[in-house]
Parts: sequence; structure tokens; C-alpha cells
Amino acid sequence: MDFSILRLLSPLLFFLAATAAASTSVRQCLLSAVQNDPTLVALNGDLLYQTLDVKVYNLNWPVIPAAVTFPKSSQQVAAIVRCAASLNYKVQAKSGGHSYGNYGLGGSNGAININLQNMKSFSMDTTTWQATVGSGMLNGELDAYLHNAGNRAIAHGTSPQIGVGGHATIGGLGPTARQYGMELDHVLSAEVVLANGSIVQASPTENPDLLFAIKGAGASFGIVTKFVFRTEPEPGQAVQYSFTFGIGSTSSRANLFKQWQSFITQPDLTRKFASICTILDGSMVISGTYFGSKSEYDALGLDTQFPGMTNSTVIVISDWLGLLAQWAQQALLDIGGGIPADFYARCLSFEEKTPIPASGVDKLFEYLDSATTGALIWFVIFDLEGGAINDVPINATGYAHRDTVFWMQSYAITLGSVSQTTYDFLDGINQVIRENTPGLGDGVYPGYVDPRLQNPRHAYWGSNLPELERIKTLYDPEDVFHNPQGVLPA
Repeated sequence: MDFSILRLLSPLLFFLAATAAASTSVRQCLLSAVQNDPTLVALNGDLLYQTLDVKVYNLNWPVIPAAVTFPKSSQQVAAIVRCAASLNYKVQAKSGGHSYGNYGLGGSNGAININLQNMKSFSMDTTTWQATVGSGMLNGELDAYLHNAGNRAIAHGTSPQIGVGGHATIGGLGPTARQYGMELDHVLSAEVVLANGSIVQASPTENPDLLFAIKGAGASFGIVTKFVFRTEPEPGQAVQYSFTFGIGSTSSRANLFKQWQSFITQPDLTRKFASICTILDGSMVISGTYFGSKSEYDALGLDTQFPGMTNSTVIVISDWLGLLAQWAQQALLDIGGGIPADFYARCLSFEEKTPIPASGVDKLFEYLDSATTGALIWFVIFDLEGGAINDVPINATGYAHRDTVFWMQSYAITLGSVSQTTYDFLDGINQVIRENTPGLGDGVYPGYVDPRLQNPRHAYWGSNLPELERIKTLYDPEDVFHNPQGVLPA
């Protein structure tokens, strides 16, 4: 026998044996955490693991977790966290799974993912109209529960596939947020699994610092298993409007944007008005909802404010669920539709004091009409927010962008991995705006994660970051709940 070959192979054999032993140890630990139910645990290497269990959202940032678990109770979540921590694995939870960087899967290879799809409990206290909701609930499912429990509602985004667990711990922008605040502003308290595996309540009287952190940076501090939300009565009659503007000249499209920006930045603009301006390749769409009667909507004079439309639709809706269905239909046209794709997105925030100057708007549209995109589809969305969101002090919750009046999100979808040409195209949009908008800050909505972002923690959490780092040190000093851009211990 040639013992030299054995000597050469022995390190490889040792590595393979150690890997197999580690995999067995993880599986046994996780199975024990879920009462040995094999349907609730999947490990890297299992049949169809990436397709059936992982389900990457943004294909441009591939992630392979070490394991995916599907707990059915808070106690099982806690046991999984204890197991992961004991074996030195990082942990992230996934609710809807729409992170632009797949951060719900850990954001990088080798984390243990806790998929909350089995955590969808619901109850309503009809005295206080407070709803207790499992964090695996999707917003579309929550809408139906709230409607059936007494015609109640909560502000959130338009995509029904977005999960409550992420949306309500990041922000939760949406059409009614100008009136009622974001989804996280509806959070009164939360049940949270901590890094040490304990289950605690976060409320104004119990662990208030944890509640502060959960409301804006939740993924870095624990796993919320239940929320208590305040709710409001469903909106009554609403008007859904959409105006499409044909190709036109560069200058005519720039002038249209100037008119929209001027209209939505009026200091006394009614909070019943929600609006989005979408710039596409050669066209523009101004759309949104007015929460009131048709006569009130008509008094806004949008037809005369935005002349030159090639197509318009105005629908009066008195059924709340019908309005939600209209929003969901529109959401299918954007990245919120839930279909995996290769894409990249960037974000900018605009305050009352930093609208884009007229000259900057001109240069933006000149850039959009001349730049090479390298993309299959691209679009730029400007989304009016403000209102009740801005009523809350910046230091009241982890969410820091209380001065933002409208957001910009630029998107590019590609066939295959995003090329440098496409990165440069979206970077160029931000650069043109920054160079021509004095005083523009660097705030980025934490729900629009950007894996290429410079100084991301400051961009996501601004002046609240030092306090969040202090709280992180208290509750998760070993950074068990980790993603590449999450809050770190002080």
C-alpha cells in the first residue's frame, strides 16, 4: 500500500469528516429545538434546499444559509437561537423575505435563518381596538384579519406579500402613512426573543430601550414573535388616480417633474393626498390616492396642475379591500411583486429644505435620456411621505428619517447579474442629484438596503446610531443577530 497517498489525502478526509460531524451536530441541535419535527428544519445540502427552503429574493446577491428553520412558537424560536449561539452561528429572521440584499437570510453565507411563516396568530381587543399579530403575517393577510375583526386598518406599503416582521421593524411606508404614521408607529409593544434565548416584552414600561431599537432597527436586536398594534377605522371613500405622460421632450418631462415636486412640497398640502411620480424610459406616471370624496379630489385640480397627459384613470372606491386590491395590482409591476430577479436599487431622501432645484431637475433628465443603462428595465420612483410620520420626534424611535418629505428609489432589473454599467447608471442618478441639490443629506430608508452603500449604518439610522449601538451592547453584545450592515455593539 502507498502510504504517501494516504498522507496526502488525510487532511481532506479529516476535513470532510469534521464537516459531516458539524452538520450532524447542527441538525440534531435544531431538531431538538423544534421537538424533533423534521419538516421544520432544512440544512445546506438537503434536496432542493435553495429552491424550496431558502428562496433567495434578489438573485444578484446569492446567499446560502447554513440552515433554515420554520418554528411554530416563540419557545421554538428561542430554542433555535440558543442552539445557534451555542454553536457560534449568526441568526437572522425572515418574515416576507423581500430584503434587497437578502438580509433576512443573513446577507452572507453560513447563518441560521428563522423563517416565521408559521407564526401568523391574530386577535383583536374590541375595547381598545388593539390587535395582537404574529410576526410571520403578511400585510395582505393582516388586512383581511383586521377587516373581519371590525373594519380596522393599519398603515403599510402597497405590496401584500411584504411581511409584518420586517416591515414594522424597519419603517413601513405606505399611502395612509401621511395620516396615521408608518407601520412601526402603530407598534405599541412586542414579544421579543433575545440573543440569550430569553423571551421578553418590549413596551413603554418593560424594556423601553429595546422597544426604541425594535422600532427602526429590529433585525439587529432580536426576533419579534408578536406585535401589539394600535389600529384605526378603515378609510371610507377614496379616489385612485393615475396619469400617464408620453415620451415628449427631455425638457417637457423635466418641467412636469418640477410641477409635481412643487405641488407635493406645499406646506399646507392635505394629508389625505398620497402621490408617486414614476420616471420610466421615455415616459412618466403620476399616481396615488386621495382619501376623501370625489368632489374634494376634484378641488385639487390635478388635471390642470399636470397638463399633457396621454392617458388618465380616476376611480372612486368606497370599499377598503377593493382599494387594497388596486394597490396590490400596481405592486405587481414593481419589485414588491415577490418574483425573484437580479436587480439593484439606490435611495435618496429629500427634506422640506432640500427639494431638487430647477437646474438640477434639468440635468437629471438630461442624464436619464443619455446614459447607458445596461438594464432590461429601469425606473425611478419619487414617493411623497411626511405628514404624520414627521410629527414624531427623531429620537423617539430607532427610525431616524422624520424630516424626510419624499423619497427617491431608483431600480434596475437585469438579465443575469447586475453589470458595472448598470451600477454606474444608478450611481450616476444619485451623483447628478447630489451635485445639484445643496444641503442634501445622506439618509437612506432602512427598508431599501443597499449592499454597496458607503457608511451604511449612518445612512440608515443617522443621529440615532450611537443610542442603537449602546442598546445593542446591552442586549446582543456578541452580535448574534448579524447582517452585513446591521447595528454593531458600541
